[in-house]
Amino acid sequence: MPAYGAGRVDRAWPPWNNPQTMKKALVVGSGGREHALAWKLASEGWSVWVAPGNAGMEAVATRVPVKAADIRGVVEQSKSIGTDLVVVGPEAPLALGMADELVAHGSLVFGPTAAAARIEGSKVFAKKTMKKFGVPTARSVEFDSAAEALDFLQLPPFGYPVVVKADGLAAGKGVVVAEKRDEAARAVRSIMTDRKFGDAGDRILIEECLRGTEMSFFALAYGHGAIALGTAQDYKRLLDGDHGPNTGGMGSVSPSPLATSATEDRIMDSVVLPVVRGLAAEGYEYRGLLYAGLMITDRGPRVLEFNCRFGDPETQPLMLTIETGLGEAMAACARGEAPNVPARNALTSVCVVLASRGYPEEPEVGKQIHGLEEATKKGAVVFHAATESREGPLVTTGGRVLSVCASGRSAADARSKAYEAAAAISFEGIHYRRDVAAFSA
Repeated sequence: MPAYGAGRVDRAWPPWNNPQTMKKALVVGSGGREHALAWKLASEGWSVWVAPGNAGMEAVATRVPVKAADIRGVVEQSKSIGTDLVVVGPEAPLALGMADELVAHGSLVFGPTAAAARIEGSKVFAKKTMKKFGVPTARSVEFDSAAEALDFLQLPPFGYPVVVKADGLAAGKGVVVAEKRDEAARAVRSIMTDRKFGDAGDRILIEECLRGTEMSFFALAYGHGAIALGTAQDYKRLLDGDHGPNTGGMGSVSPSPLATSATEDRIMDSVVLPVVRGLAAEGYEYRGLLYAGLMITDRGPRVLEFNCRFGDPETQPLMLTIETGLGEAMAACARGEAPNVPARNALTSVCVVLASRGYPEEPEVGKQIHGLEEATKKGAVVFHAATESREGPLVTTGGRVLSVCASGRSAADARSKAYEAAAAISFEGIHYRRDVAAFSA
């Protein structure tokens, strides 16, 4: 089968770097985030399996035919492989207790238990946790009745615009920023009455809309503490200028242009450590990636949401900024030990997501992909998200198809390389934003 993607890692050199002696990692998931994690672990000398993976991951990992949601299947694969580490990519398996089951069967796993994963699985739980531990965030009110929420929208105390959020997991799409009351009311009815996101809409939050610039902050948590890993800025809206519907993410840049050592220290002290230590004190040791989605306001960082895993597409450029040490750091966290800080480079990385026509509602699939080799020749690393080959041409299988990433000494340099490489790739109906990292162009 042809190898598509970020480039095969040469396991034949050095001579001691062979599958018989290498540490073994199983990455759970099939998207661009998981491809980037598998690529990084392989580059650090790990032998990597992916469940279920995608066509692009075959260049750096061995695929196993187990779906990411199949907890029992993942547990059995981990035992069969004899893993030294399991990294769970998506949030849904974590919320359903995949880490709990893996640990119960003797696997070392980087990812929080179901109880700790509620920090993402329930926005109401996350908001109560923030209030309890003094984490700065937006004012909000929770509702389990559409009628009560609609009454509240007549005159919300924090005024308009407001943010309407489904309580549960909604694949990154359960958030609506409503400029006016009728727009907010439509969001409430869509989530709670029409059940657009199913049970995730049993409860909602209505929040004040914070003003500022968003930042994604990543920390490696080891139960009773955490260390900072990196930052990013992502682009959620489908269209240039932050127009159009929310998506899972159309691009990102790492590090965030707002990242300074002082800001990162403040976020660790006021956001990450209070949550990790607070949960530990209540019996929920958090071992995994804690991702704080922040708004940097004129009053300082404010938390928009927490995620219990690496972000997508923020992970893709983040991996390009890490030199080495990520795998060992994740393994230390999984053991409950303070990790060494992974070595970082001084580069900036930009990621441009190539999506299918119709995304995010009804993406077209089955379109043949061309130009990947040309893109890599231009210095890009291409991570796959929704691709398959099945012994034939590489074709699209979903909404976000590829993540085209490049690094440079500045965001402008990285941006230029990423867009030059993106232009070399084609498939029918291809869509991508043209303004990722445009602040430095």
